[in-house]
Parts: sequence; structure tokens; C-alpha cells
Amino acid sequence: MAGPSEQKEKAVKEKVVKEKVVKEKGATAGPGGKKKKDVKKETGLGLSVKKDENFGEWYSEVCKHEMIEYYDISGCYILRPWSMAIWEIMQTFFDAEIKKMKVKNCYFPLFVSPGVLEKEKDHIEGFAPEVAWVTKSGKSDLEVPIAIRPTSETVMYPYYSKWIRGHRDLPLKLNQWCNVVRWEFSNPTPFIRSREFLWQEGHTAFATKEEADEEVLQILELYRRIYEEYLAVPVVKGMKSENEKFAGGLYTTSVEAFIPNTGRGVQGATSHCLGQNFAKMFEINYENEKGETAMVWQNSWAYSTRTIGVMIMTHGDDKGLILPPKVASVQVVVIPVPYKDANTQGIFDACTATVSALSEAGIRAEEDLRDNYSPGWKYSNWEMKGVPLRIEIGPRDLENDQVRTVRRDNGVKADIPRGSLVKHVKELLEKIQQNMYEVAKQKREACVQEIKTWDEFIKALNEKKLILAPWCDEEEVEREVKTRTKGETGAAKTLCSPFDQPELPEGTLCFASGKPAKKWTYWGRSY
Repeated sequence: MAGPSEQKEKAVKEKVVKEKVVKEKGATAGPGGKKKKDVKKETGLGLSVKKDENFGEWYSEVCKHEMIEYYDISGCYILRPWSMAIWEIMQTFFDAEIKKMKVKNCYFPLFVSPGVLEKEKDHIEGFAPEVAWVTKSGKSDLEVPIAIRPTSETVMYPYYSKWIRGHRDLPLKLNQWCNVVRWEFSNPTPFIRSREFLWQEGHTAFATKEEADEEVLQILELYRRIYEEYLAVPVVKGMKSENEKFAGGLYTTSVEAFIPNTGRGVQGATSHCLGQNFAKMFEINYENEKGETAMVWQNSWAYSTRTIGVMIMTHGDDKGLILPPKVASVQVVVIPVPYKDANTQGIFDACTATVSALSEAGIRAEEDLRDNYSPGWKYSNWEMKGVPLRIEIGPRDLENDQVRTVRRDNGVKADIPRGSLVKHVKELLEKIQQNMYEVAKQKREACVQEIKTWDEFIKALNEKKLILAPWCDEEEVEREVKTRTKGETGAAKTLCSPFDQPELPEGTLCFASGKPAKKWTYWGRSY
């Protein structure tokens, strides 16, 4: 049977849970009219809309809670430390991996001259509507406008032509971490569609197509790992259609995510084989081992801060963010739960000691000892921020030399002994990471709909499904599908043809044209 102190603490914890999330801003009058300490309690902190009821508003609210701040130029956003830390963690992983592949970092200017930008016609036609131009210096018009890079192929390749002379100069493998600007679009969305965003872009040149092909898939596997191992987001690796490939490239591979709430695909990252098209335009030639002049084979590949938006959309719930432990800047938050006459200082000391033990073990942990917020308010605040694991310490926990853990992903609570704290917390963080991936994968797989006919396609599209359909692989047929499905929510298009192809029985017909099907392809609306 629980003793008086345990019963009292239980009552306090229950009250704390009930009191989540209201902020009381003024001091309140206590007995006898005396002013009590200004303690912030419940409301105003929670989200005003549910994820299933108004996804757009929900997403905007979640992003505004310390991930981004809206800027006074439409489509531009301030990345706050909470989101920047996620980008830095992914950057640390990816940068180390590409360095193992002998890729070196560099930096090229932000500005592009019109003559260089327009040299590859298919390429510039693909980007022309998005290019921002500098036309003035002070009050004077520039004699020649200068473009701001939408991507850096045309910025970098004139210099590849200069640097690559013989076969010993190959392969040339460069990467830059930078920003790019793509101006013309509608419906800006934080992280997903913004006028300026951060990314890495790799640009490599090889003597043979085989080397280029091999690297395309090596990089694509790293992008899969970013999504699945770090962000706990399931993706499909596949080939883009001719209509959807990179403008001016030979072929494009991608990792594709899917957002069940909106029924939309998201192009997560791309790895392109450019072939020899840019080498021809920019005269990137070299003398091979036989003394003959040959053209290089080139790749380009990139992922951006869009990754963060995909993570938010996939995992967030009606309480706010849910961060996978691998990318959370704070993996564990420790909150004291004192009550009247409790040994408050002892509880605070235990919180500090807990954080020290976790930090020494390489776990990113913080304590929240602010005394002008109630425990319930703190719970909601850290839940909104998506911290994977909460540790609560109250008087009973002190007496029993234990802590209480609460998981953000599923709310499961457990009491664990302080003696084995680090071991238990490490195991819990691993379980949370794995569970988040498994739950997201189950939700995604529940949305996949295999279809064979046009009527089935339209029905699945209206039900927000990720559609897997047999296709004849003809560009004109894809364009017709886009035209026939155009509406307020956007047209359907190919997302990718998965490398892992299901069996295609002989005689299978394309769902859209009735011609013999050549492959299975994912279709849907997309961001």
C-alpha cells in the first residue's frame, strides 16, 4: 500500500498532468489577498488545430514553435536553433561519408553571369521561371544583370573545363554546402517550398560512365540512410521519368517519401547522372591514356532542408513535434516535480546529477529548473518541441533512488533505478528511434494501392493513396495523365519507378494508355 508521501506525490503528478498547458500571466491572489509567485500554468501553449482536421494550419503552427520564424519577405524563413541543430547533425553524418568517397568541399560564388547560365538550353529552360536577378547597384542599373544561383552546374563547370586536362586529373569530386534561391512559385511552405534554402550539392566528373553510374547509387544510398536511419522516414529509391528528370541530365534517381495525411509524395533527394551533355556545352575534355581527346562523364546530387519538413509532417501529432532521437538536439529533458514541503533543493540536485551522468555518456540532455513555470506547463512545452524522452524526478523518486521516464512517441511511462540510468536511457532512445520508423512505415504501406485500370487510378487518387501502377513508360502518356487529373489540389504525376520492381506478368497493360506495360511506377500528387 502506498504511504502518505507516495499518495501525496501521486496526487501532485495527477494534478500536473491535468493542468497542462495554460499560461497564467499575472500574479494571482492567495489566501488573505497576498500575491502568490507568478507561475505559468495551462493553456495557450497547445496547438489550436488537429493534424487530421486541418493539416496546413497544423503544420504551420508546429513549425512556428521554435523551428522557424516567418520573415518579412514571402517564402523566406528564419531557421531557429532548434531546426538548425537537426540540419547540422545530418550535415555531420553526410559530410563524413562523402569524404570517405574522396569528395572534397569547396565554395563557388552565389552570382552567375547570364552568358554562362544560358549556355545549356534545356537546363535553363527548366529553371528560367525560378531565377532571381540582380539588376541594380545602389540606384544605378547594372549594364548586365546578374543571376542568383538556382543550382550550380553552370557556375562550376567552366572551371572544371579549366582544371581537367588529362586522365590524371580525374575523377574530380567536389561538394559545396550553400544556399540557393528559386524565386517563382506559389504556396510557399516552410522547409518544403521556400525561395531560399540550404543544401549540399555535389558535382563530380569521371573518365567512364560506369564510374558515374556507380557513384549515383552510392550517393542515393546515403540519402536513404539520412531519411530512414536518422529521420525515421521510410523512402522508396527509384528512377525519375523523362518528364521529371533533371533538366539537361541523362537520368535522375531519387528517394521519395509520402505524407499519408495529405496523400502527397515528396521528392526527398536526388542523385543525377548528367551524362556528357554539360561536358559538351562547357568543353570539359581531357587527354586519355592513349593520348586521345575524350569528354568526361558527370554527376550532380543534392539534398536540402526540405528533409526537416518531411520529418515534421511524418511524425508530428496533435501535441506538436516528435523528434527522432538521432537528430534531436535535446534527446532527454529532466523536469523536477516538487510540491509543498518537499526537499526542492534535493530534487533540483538530483535533476542536475542526472543530466551530468547522461551528458558524460554522450546523451544530449538538459534539465528545466525554471521556477516560474509549473511542471505541467513544462511537460507540454517540451512535448511541443518534440524531445524524445522526458525524465521526471519528485520526492518519491528521491526516496526510491529512481526516475520516471515518459516517451514522446507513445506516452509510455516507466520507473527506472538511477543505478542503471544510462543503460536504460540508451536502450529507450534506440527503441524510440526504431518504433518511429516502424510506425511511419506501417502508415505509408497502408496507403499504397496497386491498380490496373484508369477507374481504379482515379478512385485511389481521390482516396489520397500512393498509387503503384503498370505503365508503358511514354512521356506523352504521362503528360495526358497530368492534363486529365488537373484540379484544385494539383495534377497527378509519376513519383518514381522503384528499383525494387514487383513482378510484371506478361500481357499486363498500361493503366492509362492500354499499351503493353514496361514497368511498375509510383504515381500521385506531390509537393
